[in-house]
Amino acid sequence: MQSLKNYWQKGIVRVVVKYGSLLHGRAKMTKKKRRFCSLICILRRNDQMIKIMFVCHGNICRSPMAEFIFKDLAKKKGVADRFLVASSATSTEEIWNGVGDPVYPPAKAELERHGLSCDGKRAVQLQKSDYDKYDLFIGMDSANIRNMLRIFGGDPAGKVHKLMDYTARGGDVADPWYSERFDVAYRDIYEGCTALLDAILKQDKQ
Repeated sequence: MQSLKNYWQKGIVRVVVKYGSLLHGRAKMTKKKRRFCSLICILRRNDQMIKIMFVCHGNICRSPMAEFIFKDLAKKKGVADRFLVASSATSTEEIWNGVGDPVYPPAKAELERHGLSCDGKRAVQLQKSDYDKYDLFIGMDSANIRNMLRIFGGDPAGKVHKLMDYTARGGDVADPWYSERFDVAYRDIYEGCTALLDAILKQDKQ
């Protein structure tokens, strides 16, 4: 297969990037095409780390679970050194006097059941300045997406996506803070992170 560099030289990627950067054009694009645009924009810089920020409401349940699940998946694939992965909250509900709460104990316990540690992780809030620091912002539900767009003031580069949109079934990752089904949250997040990583690696091979 031709390398991504060759595609770029031929101008194919330039067209995709240009089209993807237009707000009105992007509104008409399918979710699949938007994901393709974002991944191509990232992978044309294949000499740099891909920076992913997972986002939920409080950064004590779903987004830290996604952070550590994705890190583990990337490690098992032998590509951990290609990614910088973090997580954050759209709210300050779990941050007190500038210090974030640790991962919610039931979420931490669910990770530990799968051999994953989240020790040291504390809630942090997503900042507008993060937009230029990361390549992808992956929300857990539609409310996360709306709040990210509010914080960023838009999404001109097509970086904001919902995790389950990378899967065949789509939908939201239900908040286990309310459902208390941390096992279900883990299952959905694992499926979403697996699909996200596979999508990135698949594009990288083209």
